[in-house]
Amino acid sequence: MKMKRGLKLTFAAMAITGMLAGCSNKDEKTTGKTSDDKKVELTGTIGAAGSTALQPLADEAATEFMAKFPQVSITVQGGGSGTGVNQVSTGAIQIGNSDVPAAEKLEDKTLASSLVEAKVAGVGYSMVTNKDVGVDSLTLQQIEDIFAGKVTNWKEVGGKNEKINVINRPASSGTRAAFEKKIMKDVKINDGVGTVQDSNGAVEQAVNSTPGAISYLANSYLIGDKKDALKTVKIDGKESSTDNITSGAYPFYSYEYMITKGDAKSPVKEYIEFISGDEFANKLVEMGYIPASKMTGLE
Repeated sequence: MKMKRGLKLTFAAMAITGMLAGCSNKDEKTTGKTSDDKKVELTGTIGAAGSTALQPLADEAATEFMAKFPQVSITVQGGGSGTGVNQVSTGAIQIGNSDVPAAEKLEDKTLASSLVEAKVAGVGYSMVTNKDVGVDSLTLQQIEDIFAGKVTNWKEVGGKNEKINVINRPASSGTRAAFEKKIMKDVKINDGVGTVQDSNGAVEQAVNSTPGAISYLANSYLIGDKKDALKTVKIDGKESSTDNITSGAYPFYSYEYMITKGDAKSPVKEYIEFISGDEFANKLVEMGYIPASKMTGLE
């Protein structure tokens, strides 16, 4: 009898244990967690290069991302969109930063199919001049004529009797590509006029120090003290504000792309998601960029 009673108690205990296990499994299935789950710690090295218009944002996001995931190391360099696109296509870096789609900057167009583009933000551009020129707004036609070399004195467009000093960007620049696409359109830039600077930062310094200078800059370089150092010129009476850009009233803007060779893998995937996600959105706006979600419907 004692043995039978012991067996009954054992079976009862097993039944209770099974019921508890069943409840536990049900809870695990509902929450998506198991007792073996562990917090994933991201590790790895990321190299990014390309657009100097996107560089400040990529740098800031990298700083915050590395603080969050100390085992990840991120290096961000400039060099222009063409450099970024072509380096990522060869596998030299993990992310190519660009102001234009990859196909527009690839030296070998056949590599385009291997690249994946993520639109992480939008950015507006402003026409900027040295403070001495005396012009507040230019029409699209006047800008085209200046950069084509047809207009060479500020008095021809309502300014002072002063020579126009054009400061341009090199062919590899995504900012230049955006300028050609949105402003110059079918009008060719006259590269025999003026000088060339290879980054937004260099343009800022050159325009500030050169009498009669004109160029174009990403709005991400026109915040804080930098905004006061240069004069921004309206286009057809419109400022390069976010509202004017997103409403279609202002023509000079582009998307900012982070491009990978194939689908992004960890930790590159998480870094790209971070820079375009809600957690970083306020900093993105503070730095002069536009959330990609607000650019819906724009080319």
